[in-house]
Amino acid sequence: MPVQGERPDLIVIGGGIIGLAVAWRARERGMSVTVLERDRAGGGTSRVAAGMLAPVSEVEFGRGGEQLLALGMRSAALWPQFAAELASASGEHVGLLRTGTLMVARDADEARELERQAAFRASLELAARRLRPSQARELEPALAPTIRLALELPDDHSVDPRRALAALHGACALAGVAVRERTGVERLLGGGERIEGVQVRGGERLLAGAVVVAAGSWSGELAAAAGLAGVPVRPVKGQTLRLRDPAGPGLLRRAIRFEGGYLVPRADGRYVLGATVEERGFDVAPTAGATYELLRDCGELVPGISELEIEELGVGLRPGTPDNVPVVGRGARDGLVWATGHFRNGILLAPLTAELVLGVLSAASPADPMLAICDPARFASAGLDASRIRPGQAPLGSDSAREAVSL
Repeated sequence: MPVQGERPDLIVIGGGIIGLAVAWRARERGMSVTVLERDRAGGGTSRVAAGMLAPVSEVEFGRGGEQLLALGMRSAALWPQFAAELASASGEHVGLLRTGTLMVARDADEARELERQAAFRASLELAARRLRPSQARELEPALAPTIRLALELPDDHSVDPRRALAALHGACALAGVAVRERTGVERLLGGGERIEGVQVRGGERLLAGAVVVAAGSWSGELAAAAGLAGVPVRPVKGQTLRLRDPAGPGLLRRAIRFEGGYLVPRADGRYVLGATVEERGFDVAPTAGATYELLRDCGELVPGISELEIEELGVGLRPGTPDNVPVVGRGARDGLVWATGHFRNGILLAPLTAELVLGVLSAASPADPMLAICDPARFASAGLDASRIRPGQAPLGSDSAREAVSL
């Protein structure tokens, strides 16, 4: 089929928070941009995410944890300005709540682990304050009197992903970004050493100066279809509940994290309770067992959730990588840039990812040191490629991936 339409400077594959953030920033730089979304822009995993901006809560032991902490801390610092500029550009506020997070233990075993986590954060000089149960309940009276220990993380905040997605979609539209929904990409086009565009369902071929792959869990399939090594991205299923307090906001001010999940408040009296971590391939069916376990575990710590109304059961497919670190940077061929594999940190890392991608696209910009952490080539050098990672296959070091964490 012949090439269709005009040739934009940039095609972005994927209309989630990463793809829309990249498209908006690229348009601000004067680039002509087309976003191709397989379903509805902002309607996938980003929509059901909890929206925690929580690098201190999320930090894990090991080199990968330190790398993610560096990425997360930098991106968290970008969010207030990012949110302000987005509100100015779109007229929509993103629901940024700067109220902090509490990590809570409900029994002796969890308290011992929380002590270990507190010591770990202290060793990294991160802001974290150990609280006795009575101190925690002074901050959040809705906590059960049976809690054993808490850790206050004042710098871990949250944003409402649905409001952020609406703002990004509006900002892109006002800026002149072309967003094509229900336009799935079948393959990348280009021979030799350069990617020149894409072919979408139905056979239409679209050319562009560069292509950014921000297709989340589907990015690995694109890589495999193009015969490109180095981007082993797979789906990791996460189930969440969206709850509403008929009495309005006030049950909680802070996000509550516990062994098995989290409860994140919105400014309007809604809450997101999540989330499972399941290696189920592209399965997006909600299950009764997951719903029961999330409500049971959270109810032991915040009994008041039993009075909340269930508005929605949500399922997202986090794009995971073998080391749980994103894939952001130049591809193996000119004209190709990866912006995927954010696993449970897509909302947090959206501003930084957009900044990194725009730096890659600008030949005049010096290389950002953060790109070395996210380098797509790291998996090729380890002998991994997308075609060898099956949907549902667990990552390297998958013990940590079995913990219930945020989308």
